[in-house]
This record gives sequence, C-alpha cells and structure tokens, in this order.
Amino acid sequence: MLRRAIPFCASRNARFGLRHKSSGGRRPKKKTYHRVAELDRVMELRKKPLMILQLTSLVQSQPHRSPLFLRDLEKNVGFVRKWAFMALIEKHPSVFRVAGTPPSVSLTARARTLAQEEAHVRASMEPLLVTNLRKLLMLCVDCKLPLQTVELVGPQLGLPSDFKDCLIPKYPQFFRVRRSRGRDCLLLEDWDSTLAVTSRETRLAQEGVVNMKANGDRRKVKISRDGNYLGPFAFKMNFPAGFRPNVGYLEQLERWQKLEFPSPYLNARRFDSADPKARKRSVAVIHELLSLTMEKRMTSAQLEAFHAECLLPSQLLLCLIKHQGIFYLTNKEADRIIGELKS
Repeated sequence: MLRRAIPFCASRNARFGLRHKSSGGRRPKKKTYHRVAELDRVMELRKKPLMILQLTSLVQSQPHRSPLFLRDLEKNVGFVRKWAFMALIEKHPSVFRVAGTPPSVSLTARARTLAQEEAHVRASMEPLLVTNLRKLLMLCVDCKLPLQTVELVGPQLGLPSDFKDCLIPKYPQFFRVRRSRGRDCLLLEDWDSTLAVTSRETRLAQEGVVNMKANGDRRKVKISRDGNYLGPFAFKMNFPAGFRPNVGYLEQLERWQKLEFPSPYLNARRFDSADPKARKRSVAVIHELLSLTMEKRMTSAQLEAFHAECLLPSQLLLCLIKHQGIFYLTNKEADRIIGELKS
C-alpha cells in the first residue's frame, strides 16, 4: 500500500518510495526524492471515483430524497467545480439520471441499490469504527480530540458524515462531547487496556516474535539487506526500488530497529522529546494513526491536525522522509498524502 508518508496518506500495501541516488557503494550525501510511477498513478486514477462518490453523497443528502436541481449545483460545489460535475453527470448515465423541468439529477435504480448495500455494510462495520475511534482518542495525550479534527479525518476512519448525531449518542459509556477552550471536543470515557495494542504489535504476535528479547539472539548473522529484523521493536521495512544502502547505513538502521521505545498508547508528556527512544516512539504513533484509517493514508493537513494532540515531531515532514522504508509521500493531489507501506 502507500507508505505512511504522503502529504497524502497512503494505503497499507501501497509501495510508494523515496529513493536515494547511489554513489558507488558509498552512502549518498544528498537525498533525492524519487517517485514510484505505479503508486502515483493510483492517486491519479482515484480522483474521478472520488468525484462520483462526492456527487452521489450530495444527491443522497437532499431532504425527503428529492432530486438535486442542476441550478442548485453551484450553491453546493462552487462555480468552477460545477462544470466538472456537469461533465461527470454526462459521462456516467449509468450512475446519474437527469430529468424534469427544471432539470434535476438523481441516482439511477442500480446506483440506489449499490448505495443501499453500502449503507448495510457501514452498519455492519459499526463495532470496528467505534473501536478505532476509541483507539484514536487513546493515542491523544488527554484522550480527547476537537470535533473539528474528528470531522476532518472522519472519511478516512470510515465514520458516517453524521457521526455526531447517529454514532456518538449511542455509546455514552465510551464517548462524551464537552466544550473545552472555546471548541467542542470528543472525550474518551473509558480506557480499555486491551485496546492499547498497535497494529505492529499484532503483526509481530502473529509472527511469534512479540515476546522475543531485543538482544536475545546473539548469533552472528549477516546484516539484513532490506532493513528487516526479527524483534519486538522492529518495523516492517520496504525500500523503494533502486535504493542501495551501504553497510554503514544498514548497521545504523539495525541499531535503530533494535532500539526499545515506549508504547504509543502511553502519555507522550512522560517522555523527553530529545530522547532517541521518544523519537522512535513518534514514528510508532504516526504508524498507528495511519493503521486506524480505512486505506492506511492521510493527507499532510490531516496528520498535522494531530500535532498538538499526539505531540508529533515539530519537523514532521523530515521525520517521514527520513523513514522512507516505512512511509511514502506523494504530491499527486492538492495536499501531500502520507501512506503506510506495510504494517
């Protein structure tokens, strides 16, 4: 997916990469951003389906299920985007139907059926969405987030657009909305230690290495050429094609992979941000944030919204670029997208 470092966030198994130019075995002095054409193409191809979904949601949001008058389209999307949506309606008659005087757009019978199926799927996913929202709040230093931030990342989390009215009130044992510092915030009511397990730890447990001591295996082995190591504090690495690290780089990476660090679910205020363990923990926090999204990616603006709540590094972009084997950055949309390569 996409690596976790996109100013666009990428999906779990996407394989975007930041490449280094090789200089004959020596570690390159300058980092050069190399694109992965296949991954960037994914971002280009998703633009049209996203517009179709946006227009579908707009049509469905009309009161009393009435059609959307084309004359009102500009009020909802603006003058410039109106014409892009008009072209979209014309090119997709299997999804949108135009009729009446004045002309209005509605969904075709097939599109309505698919929308109903989607609603059923979302309903079946509600327990997972609630769990992920609880975990998201547990990652924050005060177990709370501004509702504005939750709304910003809601689509990535899979939350319905009206989650404040249809989801939050159903679970008073987990959530509460309270006014704090002039804004509405979502607070966690119940801390569950069984949820304080990261996706990385879950993967390691499945591989049987989660209880392994960091330095438990002292056998002399060759340095890993792909940066991957067995151990409870290691991240899954996926170097971009063409990146050829030298021995010194791999030895440094091995020390970093074996470095112990606190759980992302512990309060960040307990740790000194200058401590290497705390800096590695920050990578784990970003990794877990992306893992809670549906496609394992966020835009840079969405990730920056957690800067104060999760005490993320001040130079967030540099942190993501530095760990190109874990995250990927792409600029194929208006905002950078940050994506996770692998859990």
